[in-house]
Amino acid sequence: MVRVSKYRITGRDLLDTIDNWERLITFKVSLIGCGGTALTLLELKESTKDIDMIVPLQREYARLMRFLRSIGYQEKGNGLLHPDDPNFLYQFWTGNRVFTTELLDSPLEPGKNIPIKKWRHICLGALNLQDLIITKMFRATQVDLDDCVAAFAASKMDPEALLERYVEAAKYDINPEKMIANFIIFAEALVEKGMVHQSFLEKAASYK
Repeated sequence: MVRVSKYRITGRDLLDTIDNWERLITFKVSLIGCGGTALTLLELKESTKDIDMIVPLQREYARLMRFLRSIGYQEKGNGLLHPDDPNFLYQFWTGNRVFTTELLDSPLEPGKNIPIKKWRHICLGALNLQDLIITKMFRATQVDLDDCVAAFAASKMDPEALLERYVEAAKYDINPEKMIANFIIFAEALVEKGMVHQSFLEKAASYK
């Protein structure tokens, strides 16, 4: 198996892993890649360090955790890893949650995920780019910022609709002002790269 490095996993590698799960699994489960995993699956990023997925349905999440442990995955920190591939941590979120962010809608709703591949038991998608930007800018590391700019550039996203949805999501955070400040950093990056007009930055700043 060829990887970009032994510490990063490509979209093809991840699909190969899920192929292996499919051969053993006996129940249906929907997986929605989020964060860098979604960008890697969508080929907007060459590879990712950790594998982050949402399992929207609680009953499927519980069964998946039992299944993965039964085939050798072990708990480490906030995720699971396999002794045969100890460099990659798999983190799973359930319901509408991604990291510490609550999505406004279920990622299973139409338009809220981008289909990647459907097996007999496993259905894999990627979080839609609008919600992906929201979840990443709620954390707002430099990597998150770079990923969000790349996601915006690759899409035909309406910036005004993104801002409106972001502001709505920020209302449910423990520190909405900090979340808006994070978005302003993102808007500044978009202005700098000529992707949006200065007036968009000014509108974003008006919510602070």
